[in-house]
Amino acid sequence: MAGNGSLSGAVIAVAGAGGPAGRATLLRLAEAGATVVGADNDPQRLSEAVDAARYASGGASVTGDTVDLLDLQSTRDWATHVEKDFGRVDGLVHLVGGWRGSETFTKTSLDDWDFLELLLVKTVQHTSLAFHEALQRSERGRYVLISAAAASRPTAGNAAYAAGKAAAEAWTLALADYFRKAGGAEGPTSAAAILVVKALVHDAMRAERPNAKFAGFTDVKDLAEAIEGVWSKSAAEVNGNRLWLTEKP
Repeated sequence: MAGNGSLSGAVIAVAGAGGPAGRATLLRLAEAGATVVGADNDPQRLSEAVDAARYASGGASVTGDTVDLLDLQSTRDWATHVEKDFGRVDGLVHLVGGWRGSETFTKTSLDDWDFLELLLVKTVQHTSLAFHEALQRSERGRYVLISAAAASRPTAGNAAYAAGKAAAEAWTLALADYFRKAGGAEGPTSAAAILVVKALVHDAMRAERPNAKFAGFTDVKDLAEAIEGVWSKSAAEVNGNRLWLTEKP
């Protein structure tokens, strides 16, 4: 099954692999033929996600590592081990997320910013710094950030979240510039791209709220398909670009 997919032979790391989006992404990439290495800070959640993807993809190569992505050295060690064990790294998909908001701008708690800055910004800094050289060495390296429309149009009660997502986007665009410069006159061979959603929805959410419309939300399975699609385009097409999966604000 894994021999002739669109990502056959690719080695892709997935940060934040234990959540619903992580599960969908592990499965989709494995079905496309990739060797997938998931990371999460929750070993049980990660183990369940890896087992589910292995089972559903017919025993494809999916493994998991418990990694503290808030620790730069731990993240670097993970990147080194992935490249050493599998001989290459062709992708890092960044799915680490989190949300906190307030009723109004006035009621914004800076504790929310402290929390979100770690999850939304630090983890992007650490994964990009740890993986960028390996991704540049790949002939099809991709760094894929999942971001939110809120970064482009913050609302009054969403200041901390929107600012965190905007900072993560800016950091990823700086990585894209690194890939652009490394490619020289020939153009980039690797790319950093941003997939923008309004919010994500999955089957358990629909089951909990059967009457909810989830208007403009992206299903995690559709997100996983879009992630796979980043490799089907050339590095020049996706590098430094926001790829919108919801209506542009």
